[in-house]
Amino acid sequence: MTRIQGPEPLGTAAKVASPVKVKYCLYARKSTESEERQVLSIDSQINEMLQLAEREGLEIVTMKRESHSAKETGQRPVFNEIVDEIKQGKFNGILTWAPDRISRNAGDLGKVIDLMDGNYLQDIRTYGQRFTNSPNDKFMLMILCSQAKLENDNRGINVKRGLRTRCEMGLWVGTAPLGYLNQKHMDKKGQVLVDPQRAPTIKKMFEKVAYEQWSGRKVYNWMRFELNFYTRGNKPLTLSGVYRILENPFYYGIFERPRESGNWYQGKHQPLITQELFEKVKAQLKRDQIVRETKEFAFTKLFTCGYCQSGISAEEKWKQLKDGGANRYIYYSCSRARDRNCKNKYIREEELITELLKILDKVNINELGMRQKLEEEINRYNIFQRSVLGATEKIKTDKDTDIRNYAKYILKEGMTSEKRELLANLRSRIIYKDKTLTLVTE
Repeated sequence: MTRIQGPEPLGTAAKVASPVKVKYCLYARKSTESEERQVLSIDSQINEMLQLAEREGLEIVTMKRESHSAKETGQRPVFNEIVDEIKQGKFNGILTWAPDRISRNAGDLGKVIDLMDGNYLQDIRTYGQRFTNSPNDKFMLMILCSQAKLENDNRGINVKRGLRTRCEMGLWVGTAPLGYLNQKHMDKKGQVLVDPQRAPTIKKMFEKVAYEQWSGRKVYNWMRFELNFYTRGNKPLTLSGVYRILENPFYYGIFERPRESGNWYQGKHQPLITQELFEKVKAQLKRDQIVRETKEFAFTKLFTCGYCQSGISAEEKWKQLKDGGANRYIYYSCSRARDRNCKNKYIREEELITELLKILDKVNINELGMRQKLEEEINRYNIFQRSVLGATEKIKTDKDTDIRNYAKYILKEGMTSEKRELLANLRSRIIYKDKTLTLVTE
């Protein structure tokens, strides 16, 4: 039976003759993972290994530092650089604190073993062991690195089990949602407290949407410009942050962990709202989404406010008639995204189209950016006139005039998508200010 011998003791390392002169790269790595916070720092590793090199008479040709986890394959740029330089013959040995400094995953360990099999890497020295390019030493290196991987895998399983147990106890894992505060006492870890400063506002958010049919953007403007609301990080709440709050069931007492896993837990924290209120908010947000998806305006996001440089938004109004019918009116105005108190005036869509027709009278036809497409449409219309309606006389007109008139026709009678395409292809920017449009060449 063949007996497998372990790595040689340090005291005998200097006595072993090596057929190839070994030049070492001193590699010091400190993981950013929390479980390795107690290991020696990079500077301590380097000091210890330099002393070892001096005692053993080892030649160090380069020194490399890295602060990165070794749990995932190919994610360490400095380690990858070492592999490349070993292949280039710049050095053929590695001096490091421990085997797990080199690898905690099978992929990187395989690279090291391949280098040794190819005679690129002759020697690996650690503080207490030596691994040469021999079957026994390579086998022992693989065992030690695999043991480090096993520890990582088991630690991950234990952490997940611990988190799942906390959730089953109704405890929150991670930073508390806005409106709550994390307990600072270690014996109460996972428990959250109601934030007396922000919780009342969070509750009012839900009430505004449920009972006053506010949209998420209206809530955002109210919190940002009227309440001057700030998060725990002393930053204004974003629009997406508003929707995340309104869609989070944590506020009525339950939570999902992990997200989209389907695993729901009853929290021990104090709810800010009732489930009934949450469901009303959910229904209102769904209605708002349907309205946003079905309602499309022709000229939104195409102009810039002449006062505050915000975009131009649209609003729909209905006027009830005596005969029971209703008239629909569309008004355009500054979205006030950059200046809540912008004084730019509203303009009806009919008046806006009149202003756009004036722009088309002045603009160079080449400015349209879709001249070729308009010419094709006009030619197609002329063919229709001759082949279907039997027109025999060809009216001679200026081509630019035809294109300009056809563009006007699109603005007045075209579909919403045609109007948007026409204006989106303008090579100049359109500024709206006090019921007047101006073309600005950039």
